[in-house]
Order: sequence, then C-alpha cells, then structure tokens
Amino acid sequence: MKNIYNALVIAKKQNQKLLAILLDPDKIDWDMLQQMIEKINSSDATHIFIGGSLVTTTRIGELILQIKRFCKLPVLLFPGNPSQISDKADGILFLSLISGRNPDFLIGHHTIAAPVLAKTALEIIPTGYILIESGSETAVETISKTVPLSISDIDKIVHTAQAGAMLGNKLIYLEAGSGAKNAVPSEIIRKVSENISVPLIVGGGIRNRQGISDAFDHGADLVVIGTAFENNPDFFETA
Repeated sequence: MKNIYNALVIAKKQNQKLLAILLDPDKIDWDMLQQMIEKINSSDATHIFIGGSLVTTTRIGELILQIKRFCKLPVLLFPGNPSQISDKADGILFLSLISGRNPDFLIGHHTIAAPVLAKTALEIIPTGYILIESGSETAVETISKTVPLSISDIDKIVHTAQAGAMLGNKLIYLEAGSGAKNAVPSEIIRKVSENISVPLIVGGGIRNRQGISDAFDHGADLVVIGTAFENNPDFFETA
C-alpha cells in the first residue's frame, strides 16, 4: 500500500475526517484478536496505528500480519523507539518530539532507525509530535523525560507546530498522551489548525464520540483513539 500521505492530504482538502485506532502490541489479547479486528472493520476507522511509548513484545510483525489477514485498512507504525520497527506495516509515522528538548527523541533514535528503514519499503512520514499538558503524567512524558507544553501558552504551541511544519514535517500531531486525564483543548486544536497547512492529528484523552466530534469540529483532520477502544472493544457501538 503506497501513497498513504497523499491520501491524507486529499482527505484534508476534501474535508474528509479520518479516524485511527491505536493498538499497543503489549496489550493485545491474542485469543480475541480476530474478534477485535471485526470490531475495527465495523467501526468508522480509516487507519490502524501500531506502537506505544514502551513496548516489550517481539511479536509486532506477527500482529501486523494477523491484522492484514482480516482487515484492509492501512497499518502505520507509531513507534516509541527503533525496536518497534517492522517491515510488515504499510508505513511509519517518523516522530520527532518537537515539544521537548531531549535529543534522543528529536534526532537520536532516528539515526538508529534510519539504516533499518532504508532497507524496507515502508512509507516514511515525518511527523512533528507535540505533547500537550493533560492533567496527569502520561507514559510518553515519563519515557521521553520531556515536559508537555502548557495549555495556558497557546502561542507557544502554535509556534511549535508552525516551526515543525517549516522544518519539513508532513504531519503535526497534538498528543495529550495515552490514558490522559484531559484531551487536547478544542481552542488549541482550532488555533493550530488555522496556522498550519499540513494535516493535523489529535490524540489522547478522547473517551467518547462527542470528544471525536469536538476535535473534528475544531480542525483535527485525523483523530486517534487508543485507550478508550482498548478498555471497551464495543466503543464504537456504545460511545
């Protein structure tokens, strides 16, 4: 599957809203995997993201192959570190944590991943990753040892997103964090959306359909659901 990014750009131009389900490989119930995929197939999802801040399983490739057996959605890696790379996926969000100043997450891990990625056919999508204050310490904050941007300083968040796009990132991702207490505020989504031209992804702390709709209404082009679906496979039937 090629041209995933071009499809995102076209969807943005046509105001077609997209939805990704983020799966943490460490939290997969392998006995229920096929049933979970059936839930995804019957949902509004347009993409599947695979990864997490800290993943210990060595079965990522196997997981992707099983998903592809029963699902036609594009599968994108959402890696916390280079160990999560698998050539079985369709593409990878090549994340640079531009809200922080930890060199490992700005460029360090990338230099380790580059020779590995060069040997694959993965579609590589440079993504400016911005961690937003969410009311509690999240896994990405702990692992990356970076401080989220304050929701009270909207200008700094907007300027960080603008700089990320100017540096060549093809996507900007506003992240409250896995299991966040609070989602990214709607006003921040709106301000960032108004000031960048690349597609905007929003994730973390979204627990129901209203949260998805609010993010879309304020400018998100793609919303990511992770913990809510993980905790409730019937999320799209009951949320």
